[in-house]
Amino acid sequence: MIEKRDLKKLFQEILILNSFPEQSVQITGIKIDSRDVKPGDLYLAIKGTRVDGHDYISDAISKGASALVGNKPARDYPVPYLQVEDTREVLAYLAAAWYGFPARQLVVIGVTGTDGKTTTVNLIHRILIAAGLHAGLISTVNAVIGDHILDTGFHVTTPEAMDVQRYLAEMVRAGITHVVLEATSHGLAQKRVAACEFDIGVVTNITHEHLDYHGDYKGYLEAKAELFRLVQNSAVKTGQVNKIAVLNADDLSYPALKKIIIGLGLNLVDYGKIGAGDFQADNIQHRNDGICFDLIGAGSRIPVQMALLGEYNVSNCLAAAGACSAGLGLNWESIQQGISSLPGIPGRMEKIDYGQDFLAVVDFAHTPNALRVALLAARELSKNRVIAIFGSAGLRDKEKRRLMAEVSADLADLTVLTAEDPRTESLQGILEEMAQGLLNNGGVEGVNFWRVPDRGAAIKFALSLAQQGDVVLVCGKGHEQSMCFGDTEYPWDDRTATSSALADLMGKSGPEMPSLPTTEK
Repeated sequence: MIEKRDLKKLFQEILILNSFPEQSVQITGIKIDSRDVKPGDLYLAIKGTRVDGHDYISDAISKGASALVGNKPARDYPVPYLQVEDTREVLAYLAAAWYGFPARQLVVIGVTGTDGKTTTVNLIHRILIAAGLHAGLISTVNAVIGDHILDTGFHVTTPEAMDVQRYLAEMVRAGITHVVLEATSHGLAQKRVAACEFDIGVVTNITHEHLDYHGDYKGYLEAKAELFRLVQNSAVKTGQVNKIAVLNADDLSYPALKKIIIGLGLNLVDYGKIGAGDFQADNIQHRNDGICFDLIGAGSRIPVQMALLGEYNVSNCLAAAGACSAGLGLNWESIQQGISSLPGIPGRMEKIDYGQDFLAVVDFAHTPNALRVALLAARELSKNRVIAIFGSAGLRDKEKRRLMAEVSADLADLTVLTAEDPRTESLQGILEEMAQGLLNNGGVEGVNFWRVPDRGAAIKFALSLAQQGDVVLVCGKGHEQSMCFGDTEYPWDDRTATSSALADLMGKSGPEMPSLPTTEK
């Protein structure tokens, strides 16, 4: 039996509705894509960066939409239309009301930042589990609800509001009490998490990324800071939780975010590797199987061992410890056990081993800062050279093409430039912009850097260059399962491609190399 809800009552629950047609409007679902509309659905027309949902209202009506919401003046529609100021905010709270405001029954920890979000979310989740709490997570990689792991998609940011609230409702039904949610800048700016009732907000860092969308660094920082405003305005809940903001004292964003947090009246907890912060790290030791360090905070020092590679993950551990200790009052044993229990994150400094005498590592690094710290981690692991393979996405922030090339010129011995979601831009043009960044910083094409447009061929080529003790770092895609050429997503996985190339190099059986439009037939 299809569930029906009275739209007027839904709006009254979220305190947005001032007036609405007197007749009762029953809806059977909430949709933002006219192609998904079914008879009885409410259709919300949302104006995006490339598509305006108002242009598809007639399509939604033809498919049986029983009511409409938009932010443009009404026309002579045959079904009720409500004009609102912010359609995305209305969507977020309507979604929450539809599912019974599940976040009000959960302790919700939000994590945002340019790099390290997914890892920090997973670290916090592991600590919660180690403490004996029933915990779930929602990240850009997956959603974990009890024993169920749900893939959240191919190219994903924070899931849309209806999906987020559905996951939260499933968690409540499963008896989960705590959830960790990865909040991207797009997810925050587009109000996808506006009704998530955050209790704790964590920022990993804010570096150069998404400036094509946010305009400039200030706009990007403001989008991230929205998480703390959501913490301040969240519902009062029962249970042991302190509303806090957790900041990286080592990061460029710290002074500006600290000022915002003080203005909001939130309690600040900070962390840092360089001697500042409530939570600190000391005696950091790198090994091929992970990192050991001493965690200092709350008047204690404990030894911590993690399977993650890269010193930047020490910062992620400190962020997780700060949230769990200061925010939830969890003990050090749970924090220590939780961090050490995380075996790794898909596509984050993930080693691919076919018995070769060099390291092959796949990482999601797709920003200048992420590439820098990944290359620094590779330097710690390398007994010889570091070989980097990466590209830069089309229709995204163009400045980072040069910046990433400059980082590689500085920290990698050899660089292979290749495709990474060119979309409708010219791949050759993108590679030319990146090549200029290398040429301007001492790169010599054909000697210490190359352009190989096909990503599979680029990975094969880079591995063929590798010598004993080298580290080959394949960056940019990580866990993602597709690559975009034009408007089409083609199946692609860097781990599969690297495994295929390594197996071929070592004369072993392995997976078939995925094919792309650039692949020679």
